[in-house]
Amino acid sequence: MTRTVTILYIEDDEASRVLVQRVLSYSGYRVLIAERALEGIDLAKKHRPDLILTDINLPDLSGREITVRLRADPQLVSVPIVALTAQSHALEREKTFVAGVNGYITKPVDVSTLTDQIELYLKGHSESIDAATLQTAQRAYNQELVERLEANVRDLEARNRDLRRLDRIKDDFIQLTAHELRTPLTTVYGYSRLVQTSTAIQVVMQHDPEVNACLAGLIDSIERLHKVVDEIITISRVASGRIDLKLGPTHPGNLITHVIDEYSAVIGQRNLALSYDTSTWPSTFFADAALLELAFSNVLGNAIKYTPDGGTIALDAKMVDDTSMRISITDSGIGINPQDQQHIFDRFYTAGDTQLHSTSKTAFRGGGLGLGLAISRGIIEAHGGRIWVESEGCDEQKMPGSTFHIELPLDSSMPGFTRQTFL
Repeated sequence: MTRTVTILYIEDDEASRVLVQRVLSYSGYRVLIAERALEGIDLAKKHRPDLILTDINLPDLSGREITVRLRADPQLVSVPIVALTAQSHALEREKTFVAGVNGYITKPVDVSTLTDQIELYLKGHSESIDAATLQTAQRAYNQELVERLEANVRDLEARNRDLRRLDRIKDDFIQLTAHELRTPLTTVYGYSRLVQTSTAIQVVMQHDPEVNACLAGLIDSIERLHKVVDEIITISRVASGRIDLKLGPTHPGNLITHVIDEYSAVIGQRNLALSYDTSTWPSTFFADAALLELAFSNVLGNAIKYTPDGGTIALDAKMVDDTSMRISITDSGIGINPQDQQHIFDRFYTAGDTQLHSTSKTAFRGGGLGLGLAISRGIIEAHGGRIWVESEGCDEQKMPGSTFHIELPLDSSMPGFTRQTFL
């Protein structure tokens, strides 16, 4: 059985693509189409065509650059590459041969001879230029490469400046918005507390279940919104390095116990088994207890969020050496994909499909802003420590789980430790 010859055609002009594809397909060739250079390179590596046709002017790389790239691939080094282009100037043609093409066909395409030309190149025909012309063309091609590289670098620098400017604008907007929200929210939050302690209101709540349910829902929502605004303000301060650490003697066991107490109701409701023994943990070290409690709360909350009801969470702490300790939080949850493990500590990053998240931050796969772990990393790094995660991957059937490690120095006088954040 005769093997079908495969031709890859790289062309950004639709009319040219349609014309050439029809002519070659009618002649019995299998035609692969790519609209961009990088797409063409990928198709060439995947399918190893018998011949490659390429335009010279493409939106990402030029046809000459495609040729240089493919000639560096041992599996494609002998594949005929033919330029099919509207560039008819002699120097343009000569620079293309310098890049390593086997042939040069100018547009407009002569459909009556195209198939014969392709067949000729498939049989091994290759054009060339003389040595003197080659030397001149090589200099011109080198200059073209340098100019394109310079233009790309300048473009990247300009785009990078724009991205940095937009990033600053975004951070400023987030911070200003959070502060603007906090002012009226503080008033609402204060009045909600007064409502809770008002004797008259309490009497009404006791005698009217509907009023009780409405006020309870209102107060819960206000407290949740208050926490969201606090998260945004905290992450903006962490990112800009405007958090001062208030160092003092801190006992890690007591700190973790406070965090666990915060989640005790949720742990009971979701039937989670939490194991820890703070009696074996390291003793007092210097840290900002309030900020570290927030960091540990976020990490434990993350473990609770991604562990199904009835799962297990284990906390452990041990000395790494004489100067630092490591706290580990291991869960039996869905785990984390390797590609997500590098990003889950980034601001606003959320693994998985956010459309599937529930509105509760403590329900299985609950929602959130994607700030908790970013805040934790900022606080821990401000203490001169580090945080990382280990997981075999994400699998909702096998539940491989995850382990978050937090390593902290014991002494504030250690090199690298600072009373100011340094992010």
